Amino acid sequence: MDKILEGLVSSDHSVPVKKAIVKKVVEAAENEATEEQCRALFTLTTRLILLGEDAFQKQIGVQVLDAYARYHRPEFELFFNKDFVLSLLQQGYGQLDHRDPFIIDYIHCCLRLLISCPSVLETFSVIQVEFLRMVCERPEPALCARLSTLLLDFMQCTPRGKSGVLFCQQLVRTISCFQCFASQEQELREYVGQVMKVSTLLQNIWKAEPATLLPSLQEVFAIISSTDPSFDPSIALASLVQHIPIQMITVLIKSLTTDQNVRDASMTKALCRMIDWLSWPLAQHVDTWVVALLKGLAAVQKFTILIDVTLLKIELVVPRVVNLVESLRTDGLPTSKAFLLQFTELMHCMMYQYSGFPDLYDHILEAIKDLPKPSEEKIKLVLNQSAWTSQSNSFASSLSKQAGKSETGKTGLINLGNTCYMNSIIQTLFMATDFRRHVLSLHLNSSNTLMKKIQLLFAFLAHTQRVAYAPRNFLEASRPPWFNVSSQQDCSEYLRFLLDRLHEEEKTLQVLESSKPKVPSLVGCSSKETSSEERQESRLIETETKPADDQRTLIEKMFGGKLITGIRCMQCNCISEKEEPFTDLSLAFCPAASSQKSPKFQGPSEEPKLLCQGAVNGGSEAPEPGSASSLASNFHYEPDTNEPPLSVPDLVNYFLAPEILDEDNAYFCEKCASLQRAERTLKLVSAPEYLILTLLRFSYDAKCHTRRKILDNVTIPPALRLPVHVPTPPAQWSSASSSPVQVDSPESSENLAKKLKPSQGDEKEDGTQRIDEVQEVNRVGDTPVHSVPYMLSSVVVHSGVSSESGHYYSYGRNISGADPANPSPDGEDVEKGAAARSLCTPELSDGRQEENEWLLFNDSRVTFTSLQSAQNITKRFPKDTAYVLMYRKQEVPGEHSNGGVKASGMSLSVEPPLQKELLDAIIKDNKLYLQEQELNARTQALQASSSSCSFRPNGSDDNNPPGSCGPSGGGGGGGGFNTISRLVF
Repeated sequence: MDKILEGLVSSDHSVPVKKAIVKKVVEAAENEATEEQCRALFTLTTRLILLGEDAFQKQIGVQVLDAYARYHRPEFELFFNKDFVLSLLQQGYGQLDHRDPFIIDYIHCCLRLLISCPSVLETFSVIQVEFLRMVCERPEPALCARLSTLLLDFMQCTPRGKSGVLFCQQLVRTISCFQCFASQEQELREYVGQVMKVSTLLQNIWKAEPATLLPSLQEVFAIISSTDPSFDPSIALASLVQHIPIQMITVLIKSLTTDQNVRDASMTKALCRMIDWLSWPLAQHVDTWVVALLKGLAAVQKFTILIDVTLLKIELVVPRVVNLVESLRTDGLPTSKAFLLQFTELMHCMMYQYSGFPDLYDHILEAIKDLPKPSEEKIKLVLNQSAWTSQSNSFASSLSKQAGKSETGKTGLINLGNTCYMNSIIQTLFMATDFRRHVLSLHLNSSNTLMKKIQLLFAFLAHTQRVAYAPRNFLEASRPPWFNVSSQQDCSEYLRFLLDRLHEEEKTLQVLESSKPKVPSLVGCSSKETSSEERQESRLIETETKPADDQRTLIEKMFGGKLITGIRCMQCNCISEKEEPFTDLSLAFCPAASSQKSPKFQGPSEEPKLLCQGAVNGGSEAPEPGSASSLASNFHYEPDTNEPPLSVPDLVNYFLAPEILDEDNAYFCEKCASLQRAERTLKLVSAPEYLILTLLRFSYDAKCHTRRKILDNVTIPPALRLPVHVPTPPAQWSSASSSPVQVDSPESSENLAKKLKPSQGDEKEDGTQRIDEVQEVNRVGDTPVHSVPYMLSSVVVHSGVSSESGHYYSYGRNISGADPANPSPDGEDVEKGAAARSLCTPELSDGRQEENEWLLFNDSRVTFTSLQSAQNITKRFPKDTAYVLMYRKQEVPGEHSNGGVKASGMSLSVEPPLQKELLDAIIKDNKLYLQEQELNARTQALQASSSSCSFRPNGSDDNNPPGSCGPSGGGGGGGGFNTISRLVF
């Protein structure tokens, strides 16, 4: 018989002929056969089944084996004994390895033939031990699926007792090691099917042996909570969740969330991986377990874990929102519309809670723009239902992965703990092209000066290989003494303090230099040629030459301007004028505009209580009567509801407009020796190279003792013109004293003041004439006015709904005073500009500024953006408002430099070469960075998940503010240097 079978397999007969012969052989199995013949036949069929060259040979072997084993069961029982099975499972068969799935298939086939034989029990015992051993070897999905199929048919082969618990745990561990390398749909289906067979086996074991369930689940949690970066468990574990009884959710969640041995980092990892399971093709009940675990963590107030998980996984959600919305719109399911409305509400809540990322949300807003938007009260209600609080910080650095420098070419700044106020200002100053170039071109001999530290910081931002740089040294050196560590602060206050420090430092060095003997040859000498005593003192020398009589500091040259405050007594017409320097202009909102979005707390018979704009903590609650910051606090102004939205020129015009001092705010005239009604005016007499405008958005209601933020939208023009008065000769006025000056036409000035700023006594007079209708007024003796063009350079945005919390980010672009890519606005005739542009006006733009790339700096994140994004930020995100603006003066050919129009030689056309010491420091840090990447490759993911996770409560980047979230106000147009009315405390 064996010869016939061998001949059948090796003959050249056709397949139908072979099948006929096999049929006769199978029919012959009913005949008697000796034990030797049966053994030979069993051996031959085994070889065909396991080593057959094709499926047909294997099929022949299975058919013949099945027929002879049924009719000659005692002989087959002797052949397929426990020793033979043990040999197959430990050594394999022929060239087949013992881990080959065909061996499991063969054993499975033979067990079905011996199920009624007593000897099969011994075989079951062998299989129990060997299968446990094989599972510990982490078999591949195909072999593991074959094992599961066999055990599902023969549960007697499943290990029992302690071995059964160990078997389930090892099987879970095996599933976690599954890898899918398939790329075709059919292969993927096979892989999913294999995983489902293994998970079904575990389900049957858990039902048969309930004691194995809890250890198995503990093993699952131990795997998914592992923080070992070298091990990433397979998503195939998601297949087990559907087999866990839903009734166990309460017990298991309570056990996990209250276990003191479970570290927060482990729980974060586990929850993140369960969220990843949602993408498993046949995932069932995974969402139920994820939500239950989230609620369980919230119940025990483990909010930090919830926040970290949200921030780590939100970047997976945001890019898919648009596709999800489109899918819900088109799938036609009745539940899709309701879900879409609920999903839209959640998106608005997310963007409200985590504001400050317009580049991420633009596409979402576009996709849901035609869907209902919930009211702010509804959003707050939804958010308060699950209010999470945390002491984490630096939300912006972890919401999404940092964009590589290869994408933007710019380096971000790591948030060191509520330091977004500093990061936004540093990036703004860095994008001030000419200022950055001058700083990098300075030769500084001392490393302890603040200017040296900002020079080093600028060098790193320009040349480091790091995606984001941590400015720790600069933070320690530049933080104002009254700023609490790790508390939120005001960026405008920080900017003013920083510029003052740099200015005072350079002035001190100039005094030290002037006290030394003049050595003409010293300027060009290298540091090696100077004496040891001279090297101890820091000297500040610019690479470019400067006039010998120009003793201005770099801060004065770049950001310094001058304005004259004049007060005219309306009784005797005497004028007192005082010149003040400034580095920024603090622009107050008109009282009517600032109150549009906040209720007025006043009784029916009470006078309107005005809001004091400016600093709300650390200084006085109300401005001094004589300070320019009181421009917005001494009168009541009724709004014109038909007026268009406010613009930056409107605020500048309001700042420069005359003001009547009367009643409680009357002026003491020295000539009259009494309090008199007076007119106060502000005139710009020197325009800065970089014009810094701070919008006083934080106000304090002195009556109600409440702080609030002015959320009014302000139009930001890409270009504007600033009116600068040509200074009068020194004989006519003195900046150090108040000198009375007679004015020929007092009435015209008084009428203008009434129309712009009526006092309480004149509120009933005609005040409807607009500012632009009186711009032609030109009194005898007025100084000529130059219209100085400026182009927008940077915008710092405050994201938040109050002065108590918020986040800062900034828009910026490279632009210089004579940037060829940003040509200056077309010049107009000087005399014509003097007559027609007495106040600030926006400059018409032809769109050429769009040729420059705008960047969005959000701590570590740096992305490309557009000017329109900055201009429309408040329309799209109501609590994101422009706060600090920086404009660059443009050089207009043919105009006088004394008018402040020409760039005064402060524009550098190219980046200066990097000095050796700066280059050495950068090279050293870049080498360190490469070493860090090599040494920390395996731990980098863990560090990122634990250290960069953060949260901004109420949608803010910073937490537990000390109350100093308001700008520092500043009289006389802001502050800078040694101005008397500067409000820096």
